[in-house]
Amino acid sequence: MQAIYNLLYEPGIPLKIMGILIGLWLIASHAFALAKPDLVKPWLKRFPRNDKLGTVLVIIAFAWSFIIWSCMDLGEFFKIEKPVQMILVAGCVGVIVYVKEFIAVRSLGFLMILAAAPILDSAFLKEPQTRLLIVALAYAIAVKGMFWVGMPYLMRDQINWVLAKENRYNIGAIAGAVYGLVVLIGAAVWW
Repeated sequence: MQAIYNLLYEPGIPLKIMGILIGLWLIASHAFALAKPDLVKPWLKRFPRNDKLGTVLVIIAFAWSFIIWSCMDLGEFFKIEKPVQMILVAGCVGVIVYVKEFIAVRSLGFLMILAAAPILDSAFLKEPQTRLLIVALAYAIAVKGMFWVGMPYLMRDQINWVLAKENRYNIGAIAGAVYGLVVLIGAAVWW
């Protein structure tokens, strides 16, 4: 657990590597969406109600939270480390059992919120200004994640809006791939 925590938070992932990872992920996912729309569109339609995938994502999100709580310096709150760990485990089981409505969306939103911190840490007080490409992305996914956790039906509505017109889907896929390419170039050249 400590190794995962150290990788993500102390000292964290270097800006160059984070930029390369984000750039490659954006390019690959959006290029795949553009190349295989017959596969991606039905999957996107089904995702908000995908309970099996939602359960896996909930477990990953709570495990990540458990690692953070167990490895960070709690200071004078060290006395409550074990009770909070038990609450996290019970919370994970409770969410899986009782929160069936849009569990995939809520858990993805939770993971997006968690993912924003390592991204922001990698760019904190670094040069050059192009690092703000991943900072903007981190804030965008954190805010979107908060909305999806609290109002998961928004993701369903956003997917329906994108899929309503072929143009929107293609523009979104191209824009994501181009943004990933710009991030990748920034990471390779300047960071």
